[in-house]
Amino acid sequence: MVYALIPLLPLLAFVVLGLGGHVIKERAHLIAVPAVVGSFLLSLMALSEVADGTVLRIPLYTWANSGDLTITLGLFIDQLTVSMLMLVTIVSSLVHIYTIGYMHGEPGYARFFSNIALFTFSMLMLVMSDNFLQLFVFWEAVGLCSYLLIGHWYDRESARAAATKAFLVNRIGDFGFMLGILLVFVTFGSLQYQTVFSQLDQVAGGTVNLLATIGGNWEISVMTMICLFLFVGAVGKSAQVPLHVWLPDAMEGPTPISALIHAATMVTAGVFMVARLAPLYNLSPVAMDVVAVVGGATMVLGATIAMTQTDIKRVVAYSTLSQLGYMMMACGLGAYVSGMYHLLTHGAFKALLFLGCGAVIIALHHEQDMSKMGGLKDKLPVTYWTFVIGSLALAGFPLTAGFFSKDALLLSAWMSGGVLGQVLTVLGLLTALMTAFYSFRLVFVTFWGESRVDPHHADHIHEPSKTMTVPLLILAVLSILAGYIGIPEFLAPAFPGGGGGGHHEGAAATGIMVAATAMGLLGIAAAYFVYVKSPGLPDRLAGQWQSLYQLSLNKWFVDEAYDRTVVAPTLKMADSLWKRVDVAVIDGAVNGVARAVAWGGWVTRVLQSGQAQNYALAMTVGAVVILGALIFY
Repeated sequence: MVYALIPLLPLLAFVVLGLGGHVIKERAHLIAVPAVVGSFLLSLMALSEVADGTVLRIPLYTWANSGDLTITLGLFIDQLTVSMLMLVTIVSSLVHIYTIGYMHGEPGYARFFSNIALFTFSMLMLVMSDNFLQLFVFWEAVGLCSYLLIGHWYDRESARAAATKAFLVNRIGDFGFMLGILLVFVTFGSLQYQTVFSQLDQVAGGTVNLLATIGGNWEISVMTMICLFLFVGAVGKSAQVPLHVWLPDAMEGPTPISALIHAATMVTAGVFMVARLAPLYNLSPVAMDVVAVVGGATMVLGATIAMTQTDIKRVVAYSTLSQLGYMMMACGLGAYVSGMYHLLTHGAFKALLFLGCGAVIIALHHEQDMSKMGGLKDKLPVTYWTFVIGSLALAGFPLTAGFFSKDALLLSAWMSGGVLGQVLTVLGLLTALMTAFYSFRLVFVTFWGESRVDPHHADHIHEPSKTMTVPLLILAVLSILAGYIGIPEFLAPAFPGGGGGGHHEGAAATGIMVAATAMGLLGIAAAYFVYVKSPGLPDRLAGQWQSLYQLSLNKWFVDEAYDRTVVAPTLKMADSLWKRVDVAVIDGAVNGVARAVAWGGWVTRVLQSGQAQNYALAMTVGAVVILGALIFY
């Protein structure tokens, strides 16, 4: 039961800060930081216990029993779970420490720590879930925390809009996720992972006729339906095409949250879910192909957009999109181990890049436009060199963690067999070229060349406090060492058949490694030539390739397409419904009742005038009417 404290410590910090934050104020980190560090230490204990293959199942609470449905709360810890625990607690601990410096003096200091503690609790419970319903509850909880943290600076219209956009887009995915969970219960009669997995052989060949109600015949595998519905949830949470549009806008939140939620943890929940449910996905080739293709499309789209963005955080955000696509593509090709391996290494170097962006932003008084930077490498040496290490890892430079995980991913994709795997591997190599290019475009434009910094701030640029630089140094070390600690071998037992994590040798392995390395080096060299040796070349290229440049700069016009095809028609329909239903029918009925009552009152006032002659007249008219009726009828 001691492992129940892993999520409960951050929850306790949230409760204390939520109730007493107005009193604790600037000392909020004294509550939040020890709590999450305690979770990290307990995660280390769990790591040592499950390293030999032991699986821990810890029932906590039975909430309700209704017919065949039993709603429980429990913890499930195996190699996959503990790997995510280490990622979440390490990155969260470093982000908590970094936040002390980044958010110092900001309004809502205690509220911010309270919300990131709640997020940490929710994410830990998500990865430790032992059933689908618990997974869904905390899936929604991390979405709520994302909304709260993106909109932390709620006095900004852009932050409020970004938070709302993230919340609504994720609800689309979560609706599909909920349908998948309902279908799991209808099919298996249980929501417990182990119970469902134990019955897979019995329902593997089951089909359902989707057109039976109209006399048609369209048979589809039940497993395919379940997996596709669940994957819709992953598409929203992990920002896959076409529900990727919320992630770049989420950069309106404070930078520590960009590192914690939108690079290393929450956005990886969809990849983790697909990996956790690998026994289901393995039974649906159609669903696997969909996962792989969507991941591949996201991989390419994110990279092409990142090449032209000028907001320093949005470049890293679109890089996250692309790398999430890599991970999802690998899972769709059955290479779960490689996908999770890249997820773990990516969490280190992408958190490093986001926190490095935050250090630059603080040094430049919250400036995020790269065109107003330059010449910073001598003024911010720690930030610069750690940023370079993160960029090298992202580009897959030899001997960094990204080199090992990306090569393993591409090789596993190539060895998965079939034309799809080979096509996606080629696209992955081309994306690696673009990744290296935009990574070092970011480095060269931000840190090299002549300074374009506002003269009012240029003389005051300095390295941030140690609470910000120490996390950068630790993440820089992890961005290298994570490639040497045997993650694939550790993860393989958690997946059926090893999860595509076998060791590959021979010409294919050598060829993929050489090709990926060449692509990375070529991309770095191209960025150096374009942005250092020929600084006027980008403008000339933008003019010569105007259409492609605008396509990338405007994010493939996906947001505009949504505005025209979804947002504008929805608003128009809502306006029409408001006028025709709300105003004409509902308000009309309410106002009609009021008018009828008023008319009735007027009639009553006429009848009850208080004048005797009126009453006499009424009696005479009444008598005439009665006598007339008796005579004629």
